[in-house]
Amino acid sequence: MIYSFSRPRAVAAVFLLMACLAPEMLQAQRFTDPDILAPAYPTPQTVVDKMLTIAQVKPGEMVYDLGCGDGRIVIAAAQKFKARAVGIEIRKDIYLKTLARVAALGLSDQVRIVQGNALKYDLSPADVVTLYLLTSSNERLKPVLLKYLRPSARIVSHDFEIQGWKPVSVDRVLVDNRPHMIYLYRLDSR
Repeated sequence: MIYSFSRPRAVAAVFLLMACLAPEMLQAQRFTDPDILAPAYPTPQTVVDKMLTIAQVKPGEMVYDLGCGDGRIVIAAAQKFKARAVGIEIRKDIYLKTLARVAALGLSDQVRIVQGNALKYDLSPADVVTLYLLTSSNERLKPVLLKYLRPSARIVSHDFEIQGWKPVSVDRVLVDNRPHMIYLYRLDSR
């Protein structure tokens, strides 16, 4: 038997199939929680390494990653730069996986993963803060950064600027033919 669909019927059939097979896919990009600052999308490892290098992370310094996801930034800070690090992740499922990953790598003495809201977290121990959040989320974080960070603190943002602040440097990194921008800020230079 041969089926012939008109274009509107074909489109309707695709949507019906998607709704039946994977309803979570249809809601993947909806932010129902106002405290979620960005979708879970990992920073490429090349960009992670460049971010930490640009921030001039030194052994023993404290690196905070806001919205740490799988922990790749805090893990790299510990392994490659001998820094201490704290990753803050709001989603419990991601937090639990990252916590287990840090433990499996034997980094629990250097890296702490916290389930929490970056908008409500005390960042005062941080020497470096890394971000891969939306521009609007960076805007929401500005008062937190100003409240807690020392003037010498460095903030490194992947792809999204902190509007109204002048970066100390802007670097472009090409990964798989996609440009990634890295913005470095210092509170004493903004």
